[in-house]
Amino acid sequence: MFLPSEAVYAELHANFPEIVREGFAAKVWIVSPTTCMATLNTMRAVLKDARMREQAGAIRKELALLYADVDRLGTRVESLDRHFGQAAKDIEDIKISSEKAGKRARRLENFDFEEIAPDDPARVIGPTAAE
Repeated sequence: MFLPSEAVYAELHANFPEIVREGFAAKVWIVSPTTCMATLNTMRAVLKDARMREQAGAIRKELALLYADVDRLGTRVESLDRHFGQAAKDIEDIKISSEKAGKRARRLENFDFEEIAPDDPARVIGPTAAE
């Protein structure tokens, strides 16, 4: 409640403190020209603080969701890392098998196969009469 006179405001506070207390109890702020801006600034700060408290709950909720997302991402990265590790091991095993097969092929290439004459019965291996 705005009192446009400083004298009335001072008189009210000096001689009628119960009216001032009843006003505060009823959530009525009594102000004068001198105290009006200070009271308005205080009210604005109180309202801003109330809004911040409301938003703090929402911020906490979003932080909890963000933590869950980051935790899930970490789990998925670990899983992908295991898959890449297994793939790298499989590729290494394939390289080893390929090298072994190549060595065997080179050894076969180095065998000295003699020309086998078709008329030489000792050299020709074929079906026997018992077969």
